[in-house]
Amino acid sequence: MRGSGARRLWLLVLALAWLGPARGAGEGPGGEAEAGEEEAEAVVEDAPADELGEEDGVLVLHEHNFARALRQHRLLLVQFYAPWCGHCQALAPQFARAAAILRNESGELRLGKVDAPAQAALSAEFSITAYPTLKLFRDGNRTHPVAYTGRLDAEGIARWMQRRAGPSAVLLRDAAAAAAFVASQDVAVVGFFKDLRGEAARAFYELAGDMVDVAFGAAEAAELFEAYGLAADTVCLFKKFDEERADFPVEPARGLAAAELARFVRAHSLRLVTEFSSETSDYIFGAQIPHHMLLFLDKTQPAQLELQGPFQEAAAAFRGEVLFVLVDVSGYGAGVLPFFGLTPADAPTLRLVKMGTNRKYQMEEDAFSAAAVRAFVRAVLDGKVKPRLLSEEPPEDWDTRPVKVLVGKTFEQVAFDETKNVFVKFYAPWCSHCKEMAAAWEELGERYKDHEDIVIAEMDATANELENITIRGYPTLHYFPAGPGRKMIEYKSNRDVETFSKFLENGGTLPSEPPVVPETPKNTTDTEEPSPSGTRDEL
Repeated sequence: MRGSGARRLWLLVLALAWLGPARGAGEGPGGEAEAGEEEAEAVVEDAPADELGEEDGVLVLHEHNFARALRQHRLLLVQFYAPWCGHCQALAPQFARAAAILRNESGELRLGKVDAPAQAALSAEFSITAYPTLKLFRDGNRTHPVAYTGRLDAEGIARWMQRRAGPSAVLLRDAAAAAAFVASQDVAVVGFFKDLRGEAARAFYELAGDMVDVAFGAAEAAELFEAYGLAADTVCLFKKFDEERADFPVEPARGLAAAELARFVRAHSLRLVTEFSSETSDYIFGAQIPHHMLLFLDKTQPAQLELQGPFQEAAAAFRGEVLFVLVDVSGYGAGVLPFFGLTPADAPTLRLVKMGTNRKYQMEEDAFSAAAVRAFVRAVLDGKVKPRLLSEEPPEDWDTRPVKVLVGKTFEQVAFDETKNVFVKFYAPWCSHCKEMAAAWEELGERYKDHEDIVIAEMDATANELENITIRGYPTLHYFPAGPGRKMIEYKSNRDVETFSKFLENGGTLPSEPPVVPETPKNTTDTEEPSPSGTRDEL
C-alpha cells in the first residue's frame, strides 16, 4: 500500500489490533446505520434474467443468474456485501483490482458480488450473517463453498485464488529441484512425505492453499529424505535469516496436525525480531501469536541502536509464544505512539501486549539486558506483573455536565457508587456510529441531569483503560445498577432516547415486547473481532 492515505489507514487498523477495538465484526440489534445508508433496492433490468453483468470487472450476481455464473466459471469467489457497510465500501476497490489481476492471467478465475440484503434467498441459502463475507465456489458446486481465509487487499485476494487454481505446493522430484526451490525463496516450506497421496500429505496441500504468502513444495523421493537428513515424514521450513531451518516432525499416531503446523509456519516465517512497517505489519498480525513484545527506540540515536542485540537475544527463548517487534519512533512507528500513551521522548521503552485482552505491561528497568527482558516477559506470562492502564486527566467540569465525562482514574468511584444507577457509553472519537448517537446521548443526559440516582456518562475507551472491563466494540453501553455487588449489564437494544429511557425507568431492563425484525439488517457497532475474512459488519 502506498501513499500517505494508505499509510494512515494501516496505522489506524494495525495500531488498533494492538491497542483496542475497531477491527472486526459489528453487531447491531437496531438503531441507525452508517451515515448515508439507504435501503437496498433491487434493480430491474431489461436484459435476460440470467445474463451476467459486470461492474469494474466484478460479476454482479443475483438469484436468477447465480447458477449460470457457477456453470461458466470453475473458480468463482463471491463477495456478499451490503451497500451501506463501510467495510464493504473499503473492500470494493481492492476487490475490483484483484478481479483485474486475475482476468489478465486466466479466464477461469472470476470474482463476483451479491447485494446480500437485496438477495434474501441467496443470503439465507449460504448463511450470510456478516458483511462482507467471501465464499469460493469450485466446479459449479453450490452446496459446499469454501470460506475465504486470505487477506483483504488486491494482491492477497489474487494470490489466494491463484493458489486455489493450481497445485498448492510445487512437486520437487530431485535434489537439484529442491535446492533451486529453497534458494529462490526467502522462506520456503517443504513437506517430505513417503506417500504424497496419504492423509498427512493431503492435509499439507490443503494448508498450503490457505497460506498464500509462503511458497510450499512437496517431495517423496528417497534421495531427498537422505539429502536433508530425514527418516520419517517431516515438514521443513527453510529461511535466509535466523537459524535458517526449522523442522516440524509428523507424528505417525496423530498424523499431521494442520493447526499446529500453521502456527509453526507463521512463527518461523518471521524474524526473531521484526521491525514494524507497512511491509511487515500484515505478517505481524497474521502470525496469530498471542503476545507481542515491543521495543520502542529512536533509530537516529546510535546509543539506542545498541539495544537491538539484547532484545534479539531474549527473543529466542519465546519463539512462537511471544512476537518481538521493533518500533522506530523516528519513522513509521511514530503513528502508533498515542495509542500507547507515549511520545518520542519516551524511547527507549518496552511494552508487552496481550492480544486477547489488549492489556499492556511496562518493563520498569532501565537496563534492557537480554536477561532482564527474558525475566520481564516470563513474569508477565506467569501473571506476576500488573498491566499498565492508560488514563486521561479528568476535565475540570467533568461532573457538572449533563453527560459526565469519565476517565480511567475516576471510573471506579462513579460507576460503582452504590447510591447511583450509572449508564455509561464507551466510545472512540473516530467511530462513525458513536458520532451518530452523540446527540441522543446528550439529550438523554439533559433528561436525567436532575435525577439524584441516575447518572449518564461517557468515556473515551481508546484513551482510558480499565482493569476488569475490556471494551471490544464502539459504542458499547453498560449499565451499573445501584447497590452492592459491582453489577454490570450490557445494553443491546435500539439506540434512541425513548428506548434508553424505558431501559432506565425499568431498572436496567426493557419491558417485554414482541421482537421486531428489520427488513434490512443494519450494523451499528465498530468492533474488533479477528476473523478469517478480515473486518466485517455482523447482522
